[in-house]
Amino acid sequence: MEILQVVWFCLIFVLIAGYFVLDGFDLGAGVLSPFVAKNDQERAIVRQSIGPVWDGNEVWLLTAGGALFAAFPAAYATTFSGFYLAVMLVLMGLIVRAAAIEFAGHDKAWAKLWNILFFVGSLLPALLLGVAVGNVYAGIPMDANGDYIGVPLLGLVTPFTLLTGLLGLSAFVLQGASWLMLKAPVDSEVRARAKKAAYVAGIAALVLFALVSVYGHFVIAPELTGVQTVLGIVIAIVAVLAMVFCIAKAKGDGSDLAGFIASSAVCVLLVALWGASMFPNLVVAGAGDPITLFPTAASGENITIATAASSNLTLTWMLGITCVGLPLVLIYHFIIYRTFRGRVKVEDLQY
Repeated sequence: MEILQVVWFCLIFVLIAGYFVLDGFDLGAGVLSPFVAKNDQERAIVRQSIGPVWDGNEVWLLTAGGALFAAFPAAYATTFSGFYLAVMLVLMGLIVRAAAIEFAGHDKAWAKLWNILFFVGSLLPALLLGVAVGNVYAGIPMDANGDYIGVPLLGLVTPFTLLTGLLGLSAFVLQGASWLMLKAPVDSEVRARAKKAAYVAGIAALVLFALVSVYGHFVIAPELTGVQTVLGIVIAIVAVLAMVFCIAKAKGDGSDLAGFIASSAVCVLLVALWGASMFPNLVVAGAGDPITLFPTAASGENITIATAASSNLTLTWMLGITCVGLPLVLIYHFIIYRTFRGRVKVEDLQY
């Protein structure tokens, strides 16, 4: 295991965290849309709050996938082939959501259908991405060649992966509610309903986090070093404090920006906990959750950063490109968020 391999392991989780924070509020707003928006104007507020930024936010997911492919091709091959149907459902959800955002405000004849697709296209990725994380953490049944040997799609659904999927969904919803609180007009019903949704999502995330932690530690029982255990406990405590802060902000008054920063911290800390628990593994080989309808024996070995990494030359070139490209992406985000800063106004809804 070399320093470049460790750097790229960390960078991939940074990219995943960036996606969780930025596209997290997009997906969360879409999931919440039927519950916080009851008429055309309120639905337009929800769409307009994410309209200028959602497409740029998805760049982080594409970059994370591309980085995994180039830096650790063996891990990419196993996960994307094993999760093929789930990945296709996620992509279909993202495509449908993109179309729904653009057409819902213009195609009045089919507006009801587009609003439904906006919800479904946001719900699928928000849920399935958490299920995928649960599988990677618990273990994927692989043969000696590193190929997935489980039942497609249905084999990925277990009590543990459902819990991680629901935890991911609740974090997405919390992030979306915090964003709507920040962007919707102060006196609007959208913001008032978003505050209630943030409160419920915060409690749900806290409970599910506790369940996932207990289940993951005692039932899945991964092999962790002492350093990983201590680091995991520290991250988990900070994550719990951030969730409690989000709940308190949703229940009381004060800065909506502080609530959004706290919910973003929850997203980052969950990804950090996942990465700290996985290191140095990228894909764990195993039967996964012992409570499953499709038990499968695994004969392969864990895919680690040492066994899956590309050559040092490839990693070096990629790091150089990242040092140029990542600042440009951050500059783009700074410009676009500064341009569209502030709450949504009535005149903004014309588009």
